[in-house]
Amino acid sequence: MSKQLKVSVSQYSTAGKKDLNQDFHAAYAPEEPLLASKGLVVALADGISSSNVSQIASETAVKGFIQDYYSTSDSWSVKTSAQRVLKAANSWLFAQTQNSPHRFNKDKGYICTFSSLVIKSNTAYCFHSGDSRIYRLADNNLEQLTKDHRHVVDAETSYLTRALGVHDTLEMDYRALPLSEGDIFILATDGVYEFLTEKHLANTITRAFEETGKVPDSLAKELVNEALAAGSDDNLTLQIVSIDSLPARELSELQQQLTQLPPAPRLEARKEFDGYMILRDIYISSRSHVFLAEDQQTKKKVVIKTPSTEMRNNPDYLESFLMEEWIAKRVSNAHVLKAIEPDRKRNFIYLVYEYIEGQTLAQWMLDNPKPDIKTVREIVTQIAKGLQAFHRQEMVHQDLRPNNVMIDSQGTVKIIDFGATKVAGITEVISKNEGIMGTAQFTAPEYFLGESGTSKSDLFSLGVMTYKMLSGELPYGNDISKIKDRRSLGRLGYQSIDKGRDVPGWFDYAINKAVHIDPLKRYGEVSEFIYELNHPSKVYVNKAKPPLLERNPVLFWQLSSLILLIIVLYQASMT
Repeated sequence: MSKQLKVSVSQYSTAGKKDLNQDFHAAYAPEEPLLASKGLVVALADGISSSNVSQIASETAVKGFIQDYYSTSDSWSVKTSAQRVLKAANSWLFAQTQNSPHRFNKDKGYICTFSSLVIKSNTAYCFHSGDSRIYRLADNNLEQLTKDHRHVVDAETSYLTRALGVHDTLEMDYRALPLSEGDIFILATDGVYEFLTEKHLANTITRAFEETGKVPDSLAKELVNEALAAGSDDNLTLQIVSIDSLPARELSELQQQLTQLPPAPRLEARKEFDGYMILRDIYISSRSHVFLAEDQQTKKKVVIKTPSTEMRNNPDYLESFLMEEWIAKRVSNAHVLKAIEPDRKRNFIYLVYEYIEGQTLAQWMLDNPKPDIKTVREIVTQIAKGLQAFHRQEMVHQDLRPNNVMIDSQGTVKIIDFGATKVAGITEVISKNEGIMGTAQFTAPEYFLGESGTSKSDLFSLGVMTYKMLSGELPYGNDISKIKDRRSLGRLGYQSIDKGRDVPGWFDYAINKAVHIDPLKRYGEVSEFIYELNHPSKVYVNKAKPPLLERNPVLFWQLSSLILLIIVLYQASMT
């Protein structure tokens, strides 16, 4: 049985010598598969003593962070999930202060520091704002991982420069650290770390860990009491986390399916299979077999995809195969192929998708070698809407090409085949060097340089498809696949669409920008490309605007004569 992520946590909080505890803390480790996809969370918040509502801010920040973090898409990276949740929490706290009698006195508002550790797979992610601290204990020494966002004016005066609720926008420190079994992290508020030295904390925790092999439950309370005895006059909160066990870098949900289900048998027409009647094959390749089938229960046509005979015993391929369905279930959009979840037990490894009665974009292009711009724009816009659904989930399709786009009988365009799709939240768990995932003709040049793909790589592929629909050619010919280094990259030149195709210059300019060799010079978002396929770019219009001499020669010479006359009169007046 593979190991799971396991930690030991000792935590304690007290008001200390004060009447009210304005600190709040929590630690939460969900069950699988959520533990693998989102990790576990340890967090604390420290309210400001000048505010009578700061304890509400602390409790809201910690509880809200944990609850909302686990509600975010499991395709999102930890960084994206946490930062979006914290920005929302900050906005809420800031709004509460603005709507209170203390809107002009932040010292009495809904403000708190915040520090959190998210542990997912083999990585720890730190999020921090304020002057609470996160330490890592290594070799009997404490390493402070966070910065104190506090400005000290003098011995008696200081103020927070960053915290939740201070401003309408939030700046969070972020850090990702690789983990090893036995690592220990400490989260503490100033009521603790200002009264216990780092050396004392390190020695005490190290000694306790060596004696028991884990962090004792009572350790945090013992250290907090020591800080109180040392004179702490503030609220005190301490969390100690030890990494007891780390998982292999795999996504357990998919691994369970791989180990529990056998590959599907060889299928053929008129064969019954797991509640389906196979009608005919649609596509057979060395990697997968795709069939049209009828659900014998609902009588609806569906598409069944199975691993090929050659790949059925390849665990890496099977993992990617199952990932396709995982992705399809999380991207809900009218322009993305829909996965169908059978309402009965599945006995083999296979995928079920909706059946699209239509043709691939590749076939459509053969049938329509000279389409008008309006039709092309409509198709590209629909593909873009599907791509945006991927990108909102922090997914990059990576294999966008005409054969992976379907057009149904009603003209609806859908993206299919997610076998190459990269998911940010999964690459944190499974890191693989996939190489070039797509088809060379439509693949962005950065892949050939060994760089990771981004949403701009998908944009490049969409731009190439747009170009090919209009011209029947490729913007760089077949030279993209010959790229070996940046020097060869620099020799590539965009070939403008033949004027005989009646493509306006501004339309060609938009495609040129979408397929720029440098990702940084492409559009930032797919939506920007679509906008400029409908509206001439201001940059292009300004570039394309002819000089005044060409537009109005008479006015040009009149102005030139006027300027010359002014110069002559000026020189005459000086003599």
